[in-house]
Amino acid sequence: MSEHVEDDDFAPTTTAGYRPGEKKSIDEYKDLDAADESLNKWKASLGLGQVAGPSNDDRKVVILQLALEVKGRPDVALDLSSKEALASLKNQPFVIKEGVEYRMKVKFRIQHDVVSGLKYLQVVKRKGIRVDKTEEMIGSYGPSEDPYEKKFIPEEAPSGMLARGHYDAKSKFVDDDGVTHIEWAWSFDIKKDWD
Repeated sequence: MSEHVEDDDFAPTTTAGYRPGEKKSIDEYKDLDAADESLNKWKASLGLGQVAGPSNDDRKVVILQLALEVKGRPDVALDLSSKEALASLKNQPFVIKEGVEYRMKVKFRIQHDVVSGLKYLQVVKRKGIRVDKTEEMIGSYGPSEDPYEKKFIPEEAPSGMLARGHYDAKSKFVDDDGVTHIEWAWSFDIKKDWD
């Protein structure tokens, strides 16, 4: 399969007629309509008065962890906080029990600037054939020292003899401006049980 087709698989969907607003700096947002009380509340909810982030880390979006949440079991967490952690994920598959209901959740931090329309994209392939594509809107966030957490809608893992096996996934977080903040490859196995 060509790289072009794979890129199309991994492109976020677009809504006809939607155009993201003009990119503004934090200072521009602070000064915008300073006398408008409801706008000031919205700006405060974005954390516009908070610490911008460490000077030695220029990332706007820091994804700390992506986790698989299954009721009654400890979370299966993928550490995404460093380049070294990302590099090790593809060769360390984790197990998902067939037919189990689960949800993904992400823990992340925003620093230095407001990020609009943050999305999670995931393409899952089995033996080179795309079997699933997920696109989850995370939202718009301002800088904060405290991490944010977003839980995705619950899903059910496939089941049956044909569903069992090894899967390769590619994931990324992208915003309305088309900036890819992080991209990585990882894998998992669907098995009859958790072992």
